[in-house]
Amino acid sequence: MSMSNQDKPVTYGDVFSVSSELGSECIAPEDAAIMQSAESIALGHVPRGSPASLMQSAASQNERIGVVATNDMTDFAREQGVTVSQVEVGGTRVVSESVGGEVVAQYIYPSEAGGGRDDEERSARYPTTGVQEEAVTVGEALEVVAFKPVGDKPIEQSDAAAIQAAEARATGRSEVVPGGVGAEAQRAASINAQTDDKTTLGDVLRDATSKLIDDKAVKKEDAEGVVVAEIRNSPDLATHPGGVAASITTASNLNKF
Repeated sequence: MSMSNQDKPVTYGDVFSVSSELGSECIAPEDAAIMQSAESIALGHVPRGSPASLMQSAASQNERIGVVATNDMTDFAREQGVTVSQVEVGGTRVVSESVGGEVVAQYIYPSEAGGGRDDEERSARYPTTGVQEEAVTVGEALEVVAFKPVGDKPIEQSDAAAIQAAEARATGRSEVVPGGVGAEAQRAASINAQTDDKTTLGDVLRDATSKLIDDKAVKKEDAEGVVVAEIRNSPDLATHPGGVAASITTASNLNKF
């Protein structure tokens, strides 16, 4: 007899887009409880449809079928933590939630400056629920990189190529814009290869929006183009975790077009 979906353990990979070993781990009650606490502290409450809510539902099912106990916690959460962090980019609050050091969700959340605090106005925009009222632009997605830990990474050729591809998508121009963010990134990558005083992603992307002569909402095909550019110029033929291609891809997922 085959096992029904209601009798199957729910893993992180079933709920979130994760590719590491975390994906095969059953979501545990204590993981969910910690995430709920972290969201409450960071956002003021636990929004409907948030990662904490999804984790709580999954943990409840896992507990019901007996694969976890009430006080169970995964090693990922115990050893590396469960966190909710946020940065403000051009009046837009970008929230990242992580388990065991891996981002399980990244989304746009209304800024505190927005005023209204009723449930509809304060509900977050998640990749898994609802339709976006506002779209994340290429410039905003680039600026997010500057405020993440990867912002301290020295710019390499793969980063510069990805930034140039993103700029081309935003402006509609195939050539490098003189004085633009792509040109600055390329110059930084070239200098970094010859000096110990490195220019970082954060140095170049902190005000990326103002360096673009035009901007646009990120679409799926934009993300695909940036991913290809980063991979083609990477020695290991891969994108950098949390880097330019990853941020543009997250933006396209949030925009849902």
